[in-house]
Formats: sequence, C-alpha cells, structure tokens
Amino acid sequence: MCRSIKQLRRVDEPPTDVEMQAAARQYVRKVSGYRKPSRTNQAAFEQAVEEIAAATRRLLDELGALA
Repeated sequence: MCRSIKQLRRVDEPPTDVEMQAAARQYVRKVSGYRKPSRTNQAAFEQAVEEIAAATRRLLDELGALA
C-alpha cells in the first residue's frame, strides 16, 4: 500500500524521530486520502500521525535485534 515508506528497522542504527514522523505522516496521507487536510480535519490528522509514530516506535523497540 505505501511502497515509498522506507524500512525503518535496520541493523546499523535505530530510526530517528524525524523518520518515524515522516513514515507515519505518509501512512495517514495514504489512508485518509488527504495530502493536506482541511482545518476541520487537521486535529484528527495530526493525532493519527502521533499515534502511529508512537505505535511504530513501540513495535520496533519490542522487536529487538534483527535475526
């Protein structure tokens, strides 16, 4: 679905917060269909980005090292 989101789980270094936010924002854009949401939808859009970035961080932290 989001082919251009780069893989964040790497052997050499953990992803930065900027990379996490960018991936989350791209995912929310794709799912919502909004490149830039209206003022009415801005808060919901940004909340989704924050929640997805946090969930992604938890996932990567819990996965541990690459096997």
